[in-house]
Formats: sequence, C-alpha cells, structure tokens
Amino acid sequence: MKAVVYTKYGAPDVLQIIEVPKPTPKDNEVLIKIHATTVTSGDWRVRSLKMPFGFGLMSRLVFGIRKPRQPILGTELAGEVESIGKNVSKFKVGDRVFAFSSLGMGCHAEYKCLSEDGMVVLKPDNLSDEEAAAISFGGTTALDFLRRGNLQSGEKVLINGASGCVGTALVQLAKHFGADVTGVCSGANIELVKSLGADRAIDYTKEDFTANGQTYDIIADSVGTAPFSRVKNSLGSGGRLLQILAGLPDILGAPLVSMTGNKKAIAGPAAERVEDLQFLAKLAQAGEFKPFIDRRYPFDLIAEAHRYVDTGHKKGNVVVTLAL
Repeated sequence: MKAVVYTKYGAPDVLQIIEVPKPTPKDNEVLIKIHATTVTSGDWRVRSLKMPFGFGLMSRLVFGIRKPRQPILGTELAGEVESIGKNVSKFKVGDRVFAFSSLGMGCHAEYKCLSEDGMVVLKPDNLSDEEAAAISFGGTTALDFLRRGNLQSGEKVLINGASGCVGTALVQLAKHFGADVTGVCSGANIELVKSLGADRAIDYTKEDFTANGQTYDIIADSVGTAPFSRVKNSLGSGGRLLQILAGLPDILGAPLVSMTGNKKAIAGPAAERVEDLQFLAKLAQAGEFKPFIDRRYPFDLIAEAHRYVDTGHKKGNVVVTLAL
C-alpha cells in the first residue's frame, strides 16, 4: 500500500510517498480502507517538533529521540471496513466508519488497522467521508474541555481562536449546550464563525477582548494567546479558563490558580473516549454538528497540505482524499 512517511523531523519536504506492507488485522482488529484523512496542527507539531514551551525534550521521548518512532503521521480517518479479525463482533465488512488513532497515528496511508474497542465509530450517513474524517481531533478536544469546564446552559462563553479546527468545534458544541457564544478570530473569518452559531464575533486585530469590560463564565483558549494573567479580569466570579493549547508552566500552574481564588484554570491533554465519538456522530446525524473544511488535497499532494497547515492560518480542517 502507499503511505506518507518521514524518517527525520523537519519541514514538509521530509515527507515522501512510498510503498509499505499492507497491514493484516489481528484477532480483535478491523482493517480500514481509508477514503479520507486530515492534516492537523498535531501533525505539524509532531513532524517539526515545534511544541508548546516546555515540551521539547518530552516530545522526543514520546515520538523518538533521533528520528520518528512512528514514520506515518495522521490521526484521523474515514473509510470502509475491508476485513476483520476472527474475534471482532462490533463491525462487519463493508461498514463505513470514521476513527481517531491519536498518538498511534498512521492514518496517512491507504489502510489502517485499529482495535474494534478503540476510537472507531460508524459514519453518520449524512456526512461525506471528508467531513467524517474531520470530526475526531477538534470535536473530542472541544467536547472534553467543555465538560471539564462544566458548561451550563445560558452561560457566556468566549472562544479565542474560534475559526480553527478546535475553535469551530467549540462554537458548535457550546451552542448545542445552550451557551451564549462570542468568538475571537481575524476579520476575514468573522462571517464563518457567525455562520457556525456564534452570537457575536470579535476581530482580534481591531479589538482586545480583555479590554472591553465584558466578562464571561468560560474563556476557551485554543491558540495559546490567553494565559490566566491576561484574561483573569475578563472572567466573572466562578469563571473558568480552558487552556486547550498551553505550555508546561501554564499546565503546572493551573491547579494553583484554582486553589487561590474563585476562578479556575483547566489545562492538560484532552481525554479520548469512544463514547465522545459516538456522541459527536449522533449530533452530526441530527444536523447539529458539522466539521468545517477549509481545503481539500489529493493524497499525492499531502506535502502541500502540510505546508498550508504550517502557515498557522487554516480555517477549520484540512482534508486529504484518497482515490477509491
């Protein structure tokens, strides 16, 4: 099968498409023929090792000290179950599914084996493969942080970085849970953020949301530019800062913030639960959640997709399609 591999860290030029052995499912695994995958900010960080402050050495220990331990990137996919292991009971050949491989990666390829008990879910039939492939990374992150922040209906939520992958998911999910939503993004993305359900949007190039006198019950920072020291006066009593993208000092300092006042900082990696994927699939089937796709690239131009993600200006999701 064809796969996109990299044998050293660096720019998108390190990627190459080569033939690798097609995987065979173990007894509890399904073999998925991939129809679509994505290039996320996570792929960019792992490929380049440009990590949030404090995670440089740790990332090398996880992903490989001198060279990548897993040479195939990609954490999201949508496709069709081609074969199953002898003990598989949850899926059958021909099922259309989407999945999240997380740190296991390996989705930038024509095939991927995953455990039937892993993050694999039947695809909503009203979504294309491209849309389904883009559910997991942003959707599960947004859902986990909103739950950790104990979002209640009627609360005021500000989303910093509302036009990105996680941000566009946050807008839709916060509205689903009944919040009053303000999105912060560039002027070019104001209409996109409003179209996803935001009640209002702020152009960060023209207005500093921390200086306008407004306060919020939750501030969700998906781009790492809103530390507690900057936004504490924009949080009301009992307010919660969701530090979705944070450096090591912010993560270590979050418990202290929560213990020394009536406001909380919530940080750390998002939990990954198959139940969350199932919940997102149900919302998508009901028309209440739909991943926004910025650009689509064919598989042989995946390096171009990485270059675009590297700019830091993508909106929503970047999808890569494979020939069927």
